[in-house]
Amino acid sequence: MNFRQLITAAALAALAATGYAQTATPPATGTPTTGTPDAPARGTNTPLIDKHEANQTDRIKQGRESGELTKREARRLKAEQKLIDRTQNRAEADGSVSAKERSRIRHMQDRAGKDIQRQKHDAASAPATGK
Repeated sequence: MNFRQLITAAALAALAATGYAQTATPPATGTPTTGTPDAPARGTNTPLIDKHEANQTDRIKQGRESGELTKREARRLKAEQKLIDRTQNRAEADGSVSAKERSRIRHMQDRAGKDIQRQKHDAASAPATGK
């Protein structure tokens, strides 16, 4: 077999392989029965952590509105929430949140919840706005 025949055979084999690769059907989006979007990749789905985070954000907002938290206290508590969010994003970056990472995030959230409780019920309160 000469060099020209070898190159021709390799080109035909490569062309045939690309033809097979293009015949695959694209994956369906959503579930077939509901049509809802796909869930996050397995292992990164953290609904309890997300719900806990939303509840804590609401508690900070409510504390600020009611005057139970000063502006400075609310700012510090929001910064703590951002740290937890960054930690969660880092944990999800590799496509899987391990049990150790989930435990760490939950521990951080528990500590933040205690901080919110402590700050809302301490002696400091926001000055009345006179509205």
